[in-house]
Amino acid sequence: MRNLVVLVDENDNEIGYLDKLEAHEKAMLHRAFSVLIFNSAGDLLLQKRAAGKYHSAGLWTNTCCSHPMPNERMIDAVQRRLKEEMGLTCETNFLYKFKYRAPLDNNLIEHEMDYVFTGTCDQTPVVDEHEVSEWKFVSLSDLRRDVVRQPDQYTFWFKEIINHPAFLEFVPA
Repeated sequence: MRNLVVLVDENDNEIGYLDKLEAHEKAMLHRAFSVLIFNSAGDLLLQKRAAGKYHSAGLWTNTCCSHPMPNERMIDAVQRRLKEEMGLTCETNFLYKFKYRAPLDNNLIEHEMDYVFTGTCDQTPVVDEHEVSEWKFVSLSDLRRDVVRQPDQYTFWFKEIINHPAFLEFVPA
């Protein structure tokens, strides 16, 4: 079950399941989520994807991202992966969802219906080193400057998230 993703149609209706790698090889639209955790000062927690990741290795991205398992509620998947990847437990709230398609390294294609969640947490991350090689808190203004200067250092979906109108209007609590 852990390696299956939930396939969806263009309207986000569930249509089946497929192995995660095969879904990325065939560019099949599937559900995913991205979590953005802020500290109480309003800085965003970023992670650098581990060198062993099957795509986008070594790139900076949002706090946590993954896919819900079949029959798993999205909020449960978010909490599960936030704990597994970053060692964090905190309340998260749905912000928006968007669809994107992007070529990746290793001849893979990301085609996702991505649900974006936010939260606030001042805990110190305890990362899974198979998933995350580094982490840091960064102000949104510094982040935006760096993404413009070094866009190739960030994942495709993360750049989409931080430039989405719903995120641009979002103010961390």
